[in-house]
Amino acid sequence: MVLLSLDIGGTKVGWAIVAGQPDALMVTERGSIPTQAFDGGPRVAQRIGELATELVSRYDADGVAVASAGVVDPETGAIVSATGTMPGWGGTSLGLMLRELTGKPVWVINDVHAHGLGESLLGSGRGFRSVLACAVGTGIGGAHIVDGHIVFGDHNLAGHFGHIHHHYAAGQPCSCGREGHIEAICSGSGITDWFNSRADGITVANGRELQDLAESGNELAIATFAESGYALGEALGSLANAIDPSVVVLSGSMTKSGDLWWKEVRRGYCASAMDFVAGLELRNGELGSDAPLFGAALYYYSRENH
Repeated sequence: MVLLSLDIGGTKVGWAIVAGQPDALMVTERGSIPTQAFDGGPRVAQRIGELATELVSRYDADGVAVASAGVVDPETGAIVSATGTMPGWGGTSLGLMLRELTGKPVWVINDVHAHGLGESLLGSGRGFRSVLACAVGTGIGGAHIVDGHIVFGDHNLAGHFGHIHHHYAAGQPCSCGREGHIEAICSGSGITDWFNSRADGITVANGRELQDLAESGNELAIATFAESGYALGEALGSLANAIDPSVVVLSGSMTKSGDLWWKEVRRGYCASAMDFVAGLELRNGELGSDAPLFGAALYYYSRENH
């Protein structure tokens, strides 16, 4: 079977032609287009529809597997809601639209659910029964994968780990419209805004600039990275206490923040985690940007072969 796999994020729409068996998937072709999210949901959906139609025809794909930002109904493929990073994306009947345009079976899940499923079955979580996966990039999301299945929750909201409260984030606005969530201080965009709100006379444009500033010896930048990592670790420890996983897998751009960040994540985790889970391994993801593409394909296979 040959699948078109899509990864729809706020910055870009990645695509891949995925072939092979579920335990040995491979990408044969890949590419991406800009999401241009601020054009609004309907225009984004139109571009994705045009892209999928063209690629399915070009590569004679048997179906379409989709990982998308937003809260997704995994039965219908509809985008139930989305944050301000994807204006107007909520309410998009994505699965129905793609089925009608391509004439192929289509299955859609949340992008970080897909990411977690990919890492759990083909990446750093392979061989573990219960995987706590957390992607720390522009935002923060995650998934709990048990026996190869995503825990969706009653409202398909499970895995929104970025919206756990932390006292360090008090007063910091979150993308969901609330305040005080770890995404507001631990994500790539959040840590940037947090530093800028604390700095006097200096600002950074992104996490990369902040890391450069920290590596140059700026004390506030160093402290911000340390405190951000520690807060994330505390939240992960609390999650481990609640769901008792076999392993914790971290991925996303913030995992490239260097030894200080990792040290503080692990220190915060150990400070928060109960003895039974305090010794769990915190692993770095292996699959990179392929994780959601593979995860979407794996979900497609599970549904079509159900």
